[in-house]
Amino acid sequence: MFYRGPQEALNSYNESDKGMMYYAPPALLLQVHFWDLIRTSEPIPIVVMGLLVVLSILSWTIIFSKWSTFRQARAANRMFLKAFRKTPELRSVAVASEQFQSAPLVVVFDFGYAEIDRQLKTRGRLTNPVALERSLQLGISEEIAKLEHNMNWLATTATVSPFIGLFGTVWGIIEAFQALGLAGATSMRAVAPGIANALVATALGLAAAIPAAVFYNHFGNSLKEIGARLEDFSLEFLNVAERGLED
Repeated sequence: MFYRGPQEALNSYNESDKGMMYYAPPALLLQVHFWDLIRTSEPIPIVVMGLLVVLSILSWTIIFSKWSTFRQARAANRMFLKAFRKTPELRSVAVASEQFQSAPLVVVFDFGYAEIDRQLKTRGRLTNPVALERSLQLGISEEIAKLEHNMNWLATTATVSPFIGLFGTVWGIIEAFQALGLAGATSMRAVAPGIANALVATALGLAAAIPAAVFYNHFGNSLKEIGARLEDFSLEFLNVAERGLED
């Protein structure tokens, strides 16, 4: 280390700043305090970052909720299906189904059993299997619609967040160039807030979009799996109903 005079230090500062421009942007988030960044930012970057944070919180809330819902639905389906196959009469299954209200299969069963009960009360026997099949399909559609609830928000977050983050990135770069022009010289202190805003917007956009896209696809596959099980159960229910009619 050696001492440099004020003029020598001033002359070398701009040269070092130019070199720092090549590696400094990734480190700006470490050099600029987040709350200072919010306090000194313009309204538009604050709105962009706030919107991305809200979308991220919303998507994670839906993710945790759907994760719990699908896990409970699978477990309840397994238990109800065992009870359904072990119980010889539909009336007994209807009584036992009260224990498995979180099972999507119970909803399908209730639709089918209600149609059978309606036909038995009016005609004394099952005379319209087509109506029974339609009732089962209505039960499947209703349960799929329940499981799909709020999943559109995950798709929206995954699609829109990167573009909102990109808008914040472009706006931050514009602010950086404006500050650079007002400073009249290359200075990291002048461009740091704008570049930091751009990097924060990019990071928040990706942080909101990536989990939403991953879990939207995951829950979509889970929904297809449950939908297939509901279809299989409806066929099994029809077989049981037809055997009961023959008896």
